[in-house]
This record gives sequence, C-alpha cells and structure tokens, in this order.
Amino acid sequence: MAGKLFIGLMSGTSLDGVDAALVEFNNGQQLRVLHTHFLAYPAAIKAEILALQHPTGNELEITALMANTLTRLYADTVNGLLKNAKLSADKISAIGCHGQTIRHRPDLGFTMQIGNPALLAELTQITVVADFRSRDIAAGGQGAPLVPAFHKAIFSHATMNRAIINIGGIANITYLASSGEVFGFDSGPGNMLLDAWIKQQLDLDFDADGSWAATGTVIEPLLSEMLADPYFSLPPPKSTGRDLFNHLWLNDLLKNTHYRPNDVARTLLALTAYSIHRSLIEYCGAIDEIYLCGGGAKNGLLAQQLQCLSGNIKLSHIDELGIGIDWAEAVAFAWLAKQCLDGQTANLAEVTGAKGSRILGAIYQA
Repeated sequence: MAGKLFIGLMSGTSLDGVDAALVEFNNGQQLRVLHTHFLAYPAAIKAEILALQHPTGNELEITALMANTLTRLYADTVNGLLKNAKLSADKISAIGCHGQTIRHRPDLGFTMQIGNPALLAELTQITVVADFRSRDIAAGGQGAPLVPAFHKAIFSHATMNRAIINIGGIANITYLASSGEVFGFDSGPGNMLLDAWIKQQLDLDFDADGSWAATGTVIEPLLSEMLADPYFSLPPPKSTGRDLFNHLWLNDLLKNTHYRPNDVARTLLALTAYSIHRSLIEYCGAIDEIYLCGGGAKNGLLAQQLQCLSGNIKLSHIDELGIGIDWAEAVAFAWLAKQCLDGQTANLAEVTGAKGSRILGAIYQA
C-alpha cells in the first residue's frame, strides 16, 4: 500500500532560493525522498529580502508584497517538483512551508517568516501547513532550531552517538546520544558572513569549495575578537540569525583595519569551524560520528578544518544516512507538516526551551 505524500519547502538564511522535496511516509516515521527540486531566487529578490532584514520605510507594505512574490516562487517550485514527479496536486497530502525568515527575536517574543500560505493553497490547490515557529515561542521557547526533532525521529542510533551539523546561512547542531538524549542549538554563523564578504569583494554569491579562502591565512587576533561575541558563550537553548550576524557586525570588527580580503575570508571560515567545534566540546557528550548537511557541507576547506578539529571522529555527509546534503531541511518540513496533520507534537522542549511539547503549524486547507 502506497504511503502518504508530502512536500517540504525550505528557503533559509543563505537566501539562495527554494528547496523542495517530495517525501513518501510509510508506517509512521519511515520515509523515502522521491524527488527534489530547486528554484533560485532572482538577484533582485535576494537584494530586497536582505533590505528587509533591517527597519526601512514603508516596510509593512513592502513585506506584504514580498510575501506574495515569494509565494508565487514557492508555487512555481511546487509545480516544477510535481512536473518532474509526474504527479497531480490531488496526490499530495500537504505542503510544509517554512517561509523566509526576515526577523528572529525570541528574546522579544516573536519570529517572522514571511510568505502567504493562503495564497499558496490557492495557487497549488494543496493543503498548506505554515507558521511552525510561533507556537514554540508562545510557549517560552526559541522557536528554533526545529529540525532536531526530525533528526531524532529519523537519524537516532541505538549504539552510536551522532552529531548532525547543518551548515546553511546559520550553523546548527543536533546531538543524538545513543541513550536517547537530544540537544540542539544554533552554534553561530555558517555560510552567511562568508557569502556576504565574497559578494562585497568579488561580486560572487559564494566561495566554491573554499577556494578563495584557501589563498588566505587566519588572522588570529580577528578570530579571537569574533569568538568573543557574547553569543558564543551563551548556553543552549539558543538560536540566532541575521539580526545579529550580518554585514554591520562584520564591518564593525573590520573598521580601522587593513587586512587582506582573502585573509578575512579565511578567518570567517575558521570562525564557522571553531564555533561549531567549540559547541560540540562544551555542550555535547561523547561523539562517534559527525554528519554534515546544508550548502556548507560542500565547502571542502571547511569540512577539512572540521575534520582536523574533530580528530579521529568519523566525519561524513548526511547522504550516507539516506538524505542528500541539500535536502535535509526541506524533508524536515515535509515531516513537520505530517506531524501537524497527524496531531503530533514536533518541538523538543529540551532544545528550544519551551515549557513543553507542542503541535506546531497553522493549516490552510486546499
């Protein structure tokens, strides 16, 4: 008997575009990724979203219009995925749509992922589940990261202690102890500062395989100053985003300096690696295996530095566990949509700091 089909949509802090995954669920938590699809953000859209990360004039109207624009891109992504899969919309149980984060301030009691789920349901004629984070925040949590609950359900192992590290714009860690204990939190910047720096210096969207950073040398005083940011010493639960780690944060550290741009790039890569490694040492227990996912997993220099810092611990890509490195978060939001429709909780209070387990998401029927 065929399982239920869900689509997960993820557009993260890297702002590269929309990831979509078609996932089949059988017998509860058993899943298969059937098809994937990616739709890149046009450069103008990316620039407008970046501008919305900070207060601007007429931002309420601009935000609402951008939500509609993004939703049409989400619908195009869904249609492209269904075309590739040769499926009609009526075969899909629901779409889990994360939306595009433009503010994340759990300290002030809110987070904002823009999109128009009602419009997405109209355009696709598929039930949409969205707004996954706000219920956790209402319960006193950070609203992020949410994927550790998915990691626990899918990747836990009876004898191996695993760390799943997603390196997107922000890097987040899930620690899965063989005992069943779970930790999860944002360790700090992933690709976000690296991408912003190479865009500013070379007008490139990212440093492919870390090749530009590899021509530079770590600036130790700058790295120490970066790691002195109070965020890195905060204990979990914690989460972060562009509200903290952005070009203003970097420019403030670089003012009145004359560092070579490639040395700054190498130092930013080291910041990502060291903040991840330090988090693993300080907040996680024994680790047997580390699995990387997200765009940063493709950065060979970053993976090499993480392996060097990790010693003899096995470090690999999450595709060894059956999900491609680019698609883990999209699959997670398909799972989150399923949890919502099934009336099952999907946050981990020990990860987010919420008062307890909650059913996440708002449902927009087709």
